Amino acid sequence: MATGFYNIPIPINEPVKSYAPNSEERKELLAMYKKMYNEKVDIPFYIGREEIRTGNTVSIHPPHDIKHAVGKYHEAKKKHIELAIKTAMEARKKWANMPWESRAAIFLKAADLLAGPYRAKLNAATMIAQSKNVMQAEIDAACELIDFFRFNVQFMTEIYQNQPLSAPGIWNRMEYRPLEGFIYAITPFNFTSIAANLAAAPAMMGNVIIWKPARTQVYSAQVLMELFKEAGVPDGVINMVTGDAAMITDVLLDHKDFGGIHFTGSTGVFNSFWNNIGTNVNKGKYRSYPRIVGETGGKDFLWMHASADAKQVGTALSRGAFEYQGQKCSAASRAYIPKSKWNEVKIHLETEMKSMKMGSPEDTSNFINAVIDSRAFDKLANFIDDAKRDPDATVIIGGNYDNSKGYFIEPTVILAKKADYKTMCTELFGPILTIFVYDDEDWKESLVILNNTSPYALTGAIFSADRYIIDYATDALEDAAGNFYINDKPTGAVVGQQPFGGARGSGTNDKAGSVWNLLRWVSNRTIKETFVPPTDYKYPFLEK
Repeated sequence: MATGFYNIPIPINEPVKSYAPNSEERKELLAMYKKMYNEKVDIPFYIGREEIRTGNTVSIHPPHDIKHAVGKYHEAKKKHIELAIKTAMEARKKWANMPWESRAAIFLKAADLLAGPYRAKLNAATMIAQSKNVMQAEIDAACELIDFFRFNVQFMTEIYQNQPLSAPGIWNRMEYRPLEGFIYAITPFNFTSIAANLAAAPAMMGNVIIWKPARTQVYSAQVLMELFKEAGVPDGVINMVTGDAAMITDVLLDHKDFGGIHFTGSTGVFNSFWNNIGTNVNKGKYRSYPRIVGETGGKDFLWMHASADAKQVGTALSRGAFEYQGQKCSAASRAYIPKSKWNEVKIHLETEMKSMKMGSPEDTSNFINAVIDSRAFDKLANFIDDAKRDPDATVIIGGNYDNSKGYFIEPTVILAKKADYKTMCTELFGPILTIFVYDDEDWKESLVILNNTSPYALTGAIFSADRYIIDYATDALEDAAGNFYINDKPTGAVVGQQPFGGARGSGTNDKAGSVWNLLRWVSNRTIKETFVPPTDYKYPFLEK
């Protein structure tokens, strides 16, 4: 078998299709949407080569049409999770020893399949069950995931090429092994690309995965499993299980071969994992210290200085707060606006919000779709009602909601009279933006308040036309956001351009879609080879 040092295809970001009227991609996607919407899928869970259907099922309903069912998925029992561990660990023997270029080829093929024949299907699944409009599905399910696959191959080669120095007569080298055990990937509903990457990134480095997608993302997760299989991911490398989250987690975290967790979700859930893992470490349950990688909550901000342009800020708020109904970890949910610019910002923001249409993703003129489920709807409606009654807040734009057809929350702006009003502090994960207006001369104090208001530090944006102000605010807020934007909305990180992740209560900041994330999924072994070993213990200093 020939060997060599291989150059990979140079990754570039996947171009975002426009889906303009009468375009071929628009016709193809809407036809696929209609076809899938009228089908009834029966989704198994996947362990090795087996597609398992238990008969214990959960119906899948589009959030924007809750009386319509598009299918069902089957739930696993404890014995199936135990089988998944056994299957994954058996698959690890061959997968960990597969040449890196073969693993790379599988995920490069996955990228090309997604860029072509799977694009419309994965986008349509994301639109149907996660209620994303055409553009939000395109930048997520298609483009970002293609970028994850291609750029992670590049990052993998950079890791392998990082080798130690060697002295005369010695050859030092670094081996990057997969972790000793399986990886538990727990993924969110809001980004199809994140769901796939949390499983695929560790797998690319030779690890085996047990993946539990969010219950509201199973529809597109099933398409992802089809994609992985056609790309050539071997049976047992990525096992997808669905069912009771607590049971699945208990079984996996209690096993001696648990090697790490790759998570995106709430801070509270992540904290519980950390606590359980720490307890099990003290009990000596694991072969090694598990890797704990997580991206969690956010209370992302936009801060404006009086020197900034009001229309630019208004548009940044419109997009940053309300794209995908604010259900992004990075969504702008609190803003600090100087009094001298507030009226102009408000007029522009209100004008833009009044033009936003809301409804099904099938109608491409709808900017706003439904929130993900009844729990999200009820939570958000309660916060809106509380703000309507509270003397410390005023609902100034929007504030309506309706769940007769789907889980629709009108984009809403709350004006807070106090900087610590609860919707300035609490993560809502919906289309609700809270604004605090500060006196222009107190701009420095407003930065201190902003920095100390939230336990999170995921994303944030500042707007100013004054470079001294930009530099001051950037320094003052250095710990407030892992992804920091200057004169831009705090959403829309692109793989290879803005590695994503935050600190404080927002996670371990391991930067998805970067070399720093992939490094967490390898266990280094340093190898020193001496060509001519010594034959006498005596050193020169011992001589008389």
